[in-house]
Amino acid sequence: MLTKATVEISVRHLVEYVFLSGSIDVRLNAIDTMHEGTKAHQRVQRSYGEQDRKEVYVKADIRVDDLLFAVDGRCDGLLGTEPMLTVDEIKSTGGDLDRIEGDGYAVHWAQALFYAYMVAKEQEQPSMRVQLTYVQTDTEEERRFVREYSYTELEEYVHEVAARYAPYAQQRRRHEQARDESIRELAFPFESYRAGQRKLAGAVYKSIEEGVRLFAKAPTGIGKTISTTYPAVKAIGAGMLQRFYYLTARTTTRAAAEDALLFMRSKGLQLQAVTITAKEKICFQDVVRCEKEHCPYADGYYDRINGAVLDLLEHESIMTRAVIEAYARKHRVCPFEFSLDAAYAADAVICDYNYIFDPRISFKRQYAEQKKRTALLVDEAHNLVDRARDMFSAELSKAPFLALQRELKGVHETGFRAAKAVNDYFIALRKRSDGAPHLVERQLPDELVALAEAFAAAAEQALGIGIGGLLLDTYFAAQNFIRTAKLYDERYVVYTELSKSDVRLKLFCLDPSHLLRHMGKGYRSHVYFSATLSPVSYYMDMLGAGEEDYTLAVPSPFSKEQLDVIVKPLSTRYNDRDESKLPIAQLIKRLVGERPGNYFVFFPSYAYMNAVYETYMELMEWSDSGEGADVLLQRPDMPEEERDGFLAAFQAGNERSLVAFAVMGGVFSEGVDLAGDRLVGVIVVGVGLPQLGVERNMLKDYFNEQGKSGYDYAYVFPGMNKVLQAGGRLIRSETDRGTLVLIDDRYLQPQYQRLLPEEWKE
Repeated sequence: MLTKATVEISVRHLVEYVFLSGSIDVRLNAIDTMHEGTKAHQRVQRSYGEQDRKEVYVKADIRVDDLLFAVDGRCDGLLGTEPMLTVDEIKSTGGDLDRIEGDGYAVHWAQALFYAYMVAKEQEQPSMRVQLTYVQTDTEEERRFVREYSYTELEEYVHEVAARYAPYAQQRRRHEQARDESIRELAFPFESYRAGQRKLAGAVYKSIEEGVRLFAKAPTGIGKTISTTYPAVKAIGAGMLQRFYYLTARTTTRAAAEDALLFMRSKGLQLQAVTITAKEKICFQDVVRCEKEHCPYADGYYDRINGAVLDLLEHESIMTRAVIEAYARKHRVCPFEFSLDAAYAADAVICDYNYIFDPRISFKRQYAEQKKRTALLVDEAHNLVDRARDMFSAELSKAPFLALQRELKGVHETGFRAAKAVNDYFIALRKRSDGAPHLVERQLPDELVALAEAFAAAAEQALGIGIGGLLLDTYFAAQNFIRTAKLYDERYVVYTELSKSDVRLKLFCLDPSHLLRHMGKGYRSHVYFSATLSPVSYYMDMLGAGEEDYTLAVPSPFSKEQLDVIVKPLSTRYNDRDESKLPIAQLIKRLVGERPGNYFVFFPSYAYMNAVYETYMELMEWSDSGEGADVLLQRPDMPEEERDGFLAAFQAGNERSLVAFAVMGGVFSEGVDLAGDRLVGVIVVGVGLPQLGVERNMLKDYFNEQGKSGYDYAYVFPGMNKVLQAGGRLIRSETDRGTLVLIDDRYLQPQYQRLLPEEWKE
């Protein structure tokens, strides 16, 4: 029976913590991480003799003061050589073996020495040989270093290393005891449950308890965030979970999760949560360049990070972006990498979907046992379908390779030839297209994959001598292409787009459900929730549900009397948009005149929005009634400060009405909470269908082939989800009142009406 003083930890995790050193350098990290290359390992292991064993599981208990370290791992090889047993630790790298300093790296020796100690203790060996085998993955060159140790030396060494980890372990132990005690005493943080809240919270807890997925359609206003985080917190206290991830697509929903945890903290909860902010947003430098020569926060990062994390965890609980930035400046560490390192220790992590599901950047230091005690809370889960398609797709284009061909000529001959070969492939592809603007093919382009692999190998050599910039970006693109090619199956298609200036070839993931299941495998429970998870059968299909998984539909807590729904049966189809501009502008003007206040008007595209905006402004200019309204217009790629200012204009006490023109599916149509008189009306123009295009038509054709309604999967369901999200901005509390106008004749058709919430129907 494990006691509270027992620390279960893998050898690798322990030694990597103790022996971290050096700087962040994306050029070297990309190629020289000494990663566990499966093929290289297997090649070395095939050379073992009859007396040798591979992948040997070992474990041992190591006591340091009042802590008992239950350490385990799997050594690559245990060689039955005379006169003593030899532990073989294999490390593979894409870098040059001549760059290995001395007789190998301290962290690798530490890992091997722990394995040697475990074997010696179990088999009562007086001494052991320890061997490091380094393998170059491309050339298959090998280099070995061998040492001999007595059992006493090994025992002293592992105790010394464990003692260096002990302060961190003690801190975690103190925190977990205080956390669990606070959770036991934590009641639901509000005086009472709202309608539907208890039902959702109970379903989340039950799903975690049973280890299944839950797909919950939970309307705006019931308090989805507290209804999902509170049961997850209680599951930690019950010993079912070690941590949970709160996954979001937007900054606004991240803030809601932080607020929920801060509110529970005010009620006595002692839980540590880390928010991860994208590198481009949180970087302290003017230009994101993760190289020690250009960033003081990258230079020597690993020499300072353990102290920084320990300081953070000793003094903070809800670690928002501002908290992370303050401690990062204090300890002079990269704030982005700092947040990732802190996340591995936290009880809750608030982050984007991609840290779990995207194979390029998902958390790499999670072990199977940790996953079994981790739940995923996926907020606004309707966004995950298209986001997953992007994560599992990859593309290469001609232009960067042409530029690199010119840049590397006479500088790096191997890199020059590799870039030229890829560029030549695209030139031949353009000729083969015979003038067609695009090509759609089912067969994986094996030749391009091979050329990309050759380019990546050449780029690693060039990166190793300090060449970066465009080469590094193109290297990452090539690696992603190679990685995605390994996932390629019947759920993919090859889409090539050709123009005069460029050629772009994309491995396009049509159905991400299989890969979402794979990336989410091993976690105890997944909870997918959204106000617009409708139709739920579509989202279960696309998000990888199994037969044992649960669904839940919570009814709206609001009455129909709070919402005045008006349908205006105009055609907003593409060919009719020019004729519809004036009637829509007139309707907006009339509605604002009759019911003054703040309005959002949502459109399916920027072009349509701008056309109606210009017509509306002309109407207002020629109006002689003296009435007027302030007008806001969403622009593409608005910076965060400008978006905040846009929303700040929605004040309940405005002297003049406000009309804000925005696009469906944009930053203002989801996760925006303008309660009370801050918003009195929402006008939704069209049914939100994505623009007709090659990629959407490929989706339609694919799902038709699968026996499903391809048009619904590609166009109707994603489009109407945007409508529901936009309309959902209006009624946010039991006291809200408002007018919702749906402009399109298709809202009178059964196909679209069945997708509307009950409270919208007359």
